[in-house]
Amino acid sequence: MKSASILGLAALVALTISLAGCTAFAHTQGVGETASTGGLNPFGGVPAVQIPSEAKAMGAFLIAEYASDEGDHAEALKGYEQAVAADPSNVTLRVRLATLYVRDGRLKDALKQTDDALRMKPDSVPARLLGAGINSALGNDDAAESDYKQVLQESPDNQEAYLYLGTLYAKKGEYDQAEKTFQRLITLDPESFLGYYYAGRVMVAAKRYDAADNYYQKALDLNPDSELVMLDLATLRTLQNKPDQAAAYYRKILQNNPNNEMVRKRLAEILVGQKKYSQAIGQLKQAETIETNPVDTRTKIGLLYFQRGDFDEAATEFNLVLGSEPNNTKVRYYLGTVYTELGENDRAIEQFNRIPDSDDHYVESQMQLAYIYDKQNEYDHAIAALKNALAKKPNDPELMGYLVGVYQEKKDYSAAIDVARQMVGLDPKNDKYHFTLGALLDQNKQRGEGMVEMKKAIALNPSNAQALNYLGYTYADEGRNLDEAEHLIKRALDIKPEDGFYIDSLGWVYYQKGDYHNAIEQLQRAVNLTNSDPTITEHLGDAYRKVGKLRAATAEYQDALKKSQETDQVARLKDKLQGLGTSVNALGH
Repeated sequence: MKSASILGLAALVALTISLAGCTAFAHTQGVGETASTGGLNPFGGVPAVQIPSEAKAMGAFLIAEYASDEGDHAEALKGYEQAVAADPSNVTLRVRLATLYVRDGRLKDALKQTDDALRMKPDSVPARLLGAGINSALGNDDAAESDYKQVLQESPDNQEAYLYLGTLYAKKGEYDQAEKTFQRLITLDPESFLGYYYAGRVMVAAKRYDAADNYYQKALDLNPDSELVMLDLATLRTLQNKPDQAAAYYRKILQNNPNNEMVRKRLAEILVGQKKYSQAIGQLKQAETIETNPVDTRTKIGLLYFQRGDFDEAATEFNLVLGSEPNNTKVRYYLGTVYTELGENDRAIEQFNRIPDSDDHYVESQMQLAYIYDKQNEYDHAIAALKNALAKKPNDPELMGYLVGVYQEKKDYSAAIDVARQMVGLDPKNDKYHFTLGALLDQNKQRGEGMVEMKKAIALNPSNAQALNYLGYTYADEGRNLDEAEHLIKRALDIKPEDGFYIDSLGWVYYQKGDYHNAIEQLQRAVNLTNSDPTITEHLGDAYRKVGKLRAATAEYQDALKKSQETDQVARLKDKLQGLGTSVNALGH
């Protein structure tokens, strides 16, 4: 759906063009004359004016640019198509339209635009550079090479052209030419991390390991924590039969990224090799000699764009990769993730659904689908995706926990409880699982069973602050075991002394004990720490009412009512305000 701001801009542009046309007409027509091609318009007999094509193009361009700034990709694409149709000789508009086509994976449409642009302006560096990338993605390597060379003739300091030309030479096995190209890039920019990095990869592919090591070390000097370089150096050390040095690089990567399963697997293989299991040594990554080609380059650059939050640029790179390798499921997964970040959920869903269940990225793609559907409150679709993932990875605690959460959001507590019981059965000594099951049982009006689970969680882990607080607050809410409740909550606060919700629990214990002075003191702190959570604000209102501060109580109830989303609480707050003689008609509920 078009945003109101886009429509408003369109109207403004149209009005501006119309006024400009009327002014021009006044200087060329006599008063009262009429044009043979049009009738009179409502403005005192002034004839209609044909809007110039360049004005139409400018109007469409302005709308497209505004839509792009607002993140409305579909409207931007439509605007650029209209701008090109109105001004087909405008090379800049064609390049911009081609870029948007690439972003959507429409490579042939994009190539037509760059080809048309180059026919009109052969020295257009942006058109030729983009066209080269598209040709490379479509397998037209000779055309891509020619284009990159032409770019460097027109723009000798274009680092992007050096980078892609070098990897193109490497793809063709022309390693000397590739190295020379990267050396030219490094000469142009002595701090070119990617220049050194890809020169190193080319030298590995050429089996010139000493030269590769030299380039990699220079790249690492520029970026000491680069996972890309350390991974390649570890592979190089393995090829050089230096497993201890390879293991050192893997350990350094894991210090920064402990969840990198692939690195852990490679490190495990080395460790097995160090125990002299000859078959394991033989299966080390020597078979995975580094290949340097534009696909690899674009994938890594796309990931770099993704890491720094340039999601449109990442989508462009990944679509170019998929144009060349449509079965590259890893990149398809990356593209789906990028579209998720861009909020283009339909595109993301399409990409994730194209990853087959036999693929290594299938489970992750189903989790991403579940995330998207969950955000859209499409709980049944989210549940189906998580069940698909669990079918491939049974009893995975992360997947099961996610499924519990979706069932909980759907308010299907019975189903959530069933999964939580399975988790407890798989790991009976996990206090967090008992806590989750206890909270779900409580939400399902099975409070007695729920508190049994809370006590189990505390017995397994006396420092489980959540369980301590939950049990203590439950006692306080029921007005029983208040001394034990106070003890439990203070234990929780010893662990997390600034948790506003735990402080609220303590304030509520004091309230139930009739110690309203201490209750107000604690509840005021809790309100400040939680940014006026409506339940805590209601508690503070109750405490003020008990000590006769009715105006203060009314203010807290009104504030809670404005923020509350719970039907039961809204009704309760209205009753309390009416009991204080306060009108609630204008409070938004």
